[in-house]
Amino acid sequence: MTGFPWIATRGYRLRPWRSPYLRWRIETYWGCRAETIGFREFWAFLWQHRTEMLRFLRWAGRMR
Repeated sequence: MTGFPWIATRGYRLRPWRSPYLRWRIETYWGCRAETIGFREFWAFLWQHRTEMLRFLRWAGRMR
């Protein structure tokens, strides 16, 4: 379950909210502009969509 987050945050592991890839994915999923995603918006998104994220991470782990 940790494979995808490790790959997706490459170069931004200590500050994943700055990852261009994750910002782009949140923008396409949530609809907010990637430039406006900061620490607070990133963690709010993860908290609001935590069940969907866990389901996705389990799926991504099975696909590996």
